[in-house]
Amino acid sequence: MTLPRPELTRRRLLGTGMGLGTALALGAAAPLAAARPARAESTPQRLTLPAPTGPFPVGTTPLHLIDTSRPNPMPGMNPHRELMASIWYPARPTDGLPLAPWLPDATMRAFLVGVGFPLDPALVPLTAGRVGAPVHRTGHRLPVIVYSHGARSHRADHTVMVQELASHGYVVVAVDHLGDCFSELPDGRVLTPGDLPGGLYALDYAADARFVLDCVEQLAAGHNPDAERRPLPDGLGAALDTSRIGMFGWSKGATATACTMLADGRVRAGLGLDGPMQPGLGHPSITADLDRPFLLMTADFPRATNQYVAEFWSHLRGWRLEVRAAGAIHLSYGDNITLIPQAGRLLGLPDDQIQRMVGTIDPARALLIQQAYPLAFFDLHLRHHAAPLLDRPSPRFPEVAYLP
Repeated sequence: MTLPRPELTRRRLLGTGMGLGTALALGAAAPLAAARPARAESTPQRLTLPAPTGPFPVGTTPLHLIDTSRPNPMPGMNPHRELMASIWYPARPTDGLPLAPWLPDATMRAFLVGVGFPLDPALVPLTAGRVGAPVHRTGHRLPVIVYSHGARSHRADHTVMVQELASHGYVVVAVDHLGDCFSELPDGRVLTPGDLPGGLYALDYAADARFVLDCVEQLAAGHNPDAERRPLPDGLGAALDTSRIGMFGWSKGATATACTMLADGRVRAGLGLDGPMQPGLGHPSITADLDRPFLLMTADFPRATNQYVAEFWSHLRGWRLEVRAAGAIHLSYGDNITLIPQAGRLLGLPDDQIQRMVGTIDPARALLIQQAYPLAFFDLHLRHHAAPLLDRPSPRFPEVAYLP
């Protein structure tokens, strides 16, 4: 396959990353050198994600959700608020079922066209999730975690973290905040961030998350909240423990995690991945106290230099910790850290340009960090398991600074 010669700029690549969020607001638009096209005789391999490390295979299933209590801000759609979501969970071994792609084909095509990233959509990575696999029967219900993406992104952009948690026995619900993401509805319509000029605020994301929590409770009670009533994986509803719910998010999704916890006591623990902690118009900072555990994994938005994060931190009244990995930037958290370097090599970008997009931290180390720390946090606060990784700086991760 021969890739076209792109005219890439840092803004275009950062604004999309491979998963993207508020990065558009971060950097200058200094141009990158034009990428070298791959040699015609070469056949690039599909991009890859690291396999999860837990003892369970992973299953996944989509949901189309409609909140009849809220109007839809997007014209030409259902009059009520619509969301897409994916549920990830520990599954029984089912090698015969297909692996879910990182993004469906039509969504991937729209994403690549929309952000000007010149890759063949056929290179989209496969996840570890078997579509529709039956849920692994553990004899007890499983804790639930909601995931919220960043601005102009999509629910797949932290699949590494999501499937890692699922492989260790968590049920994770990843949400597409339609109007501020790339997504596809069951009828085949593909939505992009441009469909809702101005996008959404973190408070809007939080309202979406609270509705998702309602849907989780419906599932646990034996109901099917999917708008088309598509069959659910065997054992899904019975696996959900609604008394042990956590939430995490990246960038705007991190702010939404904090906003959701302040508004809804069902979320028992929250993790923010480099969030600016600015809820939205008329709410420039978070000024209410939060008495439940919160972990900040920061890069471009540390509390030491960001007044809004510092303000949020000052109102944390429960367990709290900030960690920061040396060499990490905003796009270092999430699937960007592995997909951008792979895509950059296919496009012929030199290493220093790739580092300007994802940071100087070694991608392999960054992946280990984002697999280990969220798992330790939720194990501690949703399962009450000992988590020595969070007690003090760890020799396993010397690049991670602990900022209690």
